[in-house]
Amino acid sequence: MKIALDPYMLRTLPFGEVCRIASEIGYDGIELSPRGDFIPFFSHPRADRARIAEFRTALKSTAMDITSVLPLYRWSSPDEDERRAAVRYWKRAIQLAVALDVSVMNSEFNGRPEAAAASEAQFWRSLEELLPILEREGIQLNLEAHPDDFVERNDAAVDLVRGIDSDRVGYVYCVPHTYHLGDDIGAMIEYAAPVLRQVHVADVFDHRASSGLRYIVNPPGSTARVHQHLDIGQGEIDWDACFAALARVGFDGILTACVFAWEERAVDSSRLMLERIRHHIQRAAGAADLPVEESPST
Repeated sequence: MKIALDPYMLRTLPFGEVCRIASEIGYDGIELSPRGDFIPFFSHPRADRARIAEFRTALKSTAMDITSVLPLYRWSSPDEDERRAAVRYWKRAIQLAVALDVSVMNSEFNGRPEAAAASEAQFWRSLEELLPILEREGIQLNLEAHPDDFVERNDAAVDLVRGIDSDRVGYVYCVPHTYHLGDDIGAMIEYAAPVLRQVHVADVFDHRASSGLRYIVNPPGSTARVHQHLDIGQGEIDWDACFAALARVGFDGILTACVFAWEERAVDSSRLMLERIRHHIQRAAGAADLPVEESPST
């Protein structure tokens, strides 16, 4: 198992500084989420050969790896022009991943819940074009269900991934999406186990609690989805149940700390997350054999 940092809260720093921080804290690698000088949100990648060389130098000098790249594109958009543009962006993102020796890419389905059937049809159309490229380049693609997407529930997303029927496509369980995904975190992890390749780790409050009034969104009846990416211990996730389930299924993939809520204390949050993830891994290992790849700094 590897523990990676999603450095989104550090995205305004030079990439070399991001690598230095992640290395000094003790992470095994970085999950490279959208940043403006590399792969921005929903836009064509910005990196050229010089920037790729700069990133490679930063990784080598800090002995860090990019464990995964996370591009976000509207490749399931019901709008065909938007979908075709997203496929073009995907192709360039795959080239960048290969250039950085990255073999894992994570993403979302990125369609619309109010047009679920049309979005799924567009997803399959995009996948038919992109999957042969991913397979040729040796890239593992992992997909996650997301609030306000055409697939928001854990079991439905797992079934969709299994329906692709490719060893190159797996599933990401995103813990801070738990209360949109379903009801029982342990059962959902077990259901996902056959295709579970990565877990995103952050805490969250249950937006459904207190008669649905944990959060009040106006106007009444709004379809807005609410969630957070908080430090472990700041929300309501049952972390013992989460890590016990990972232990039961023998999870040996990538755990990514992905807190977004505290840019003003990003380094401290990243350090705290690694400590708490390790604590819960060891706690769960008391009841099951959960393999851990130790960081060179420990």
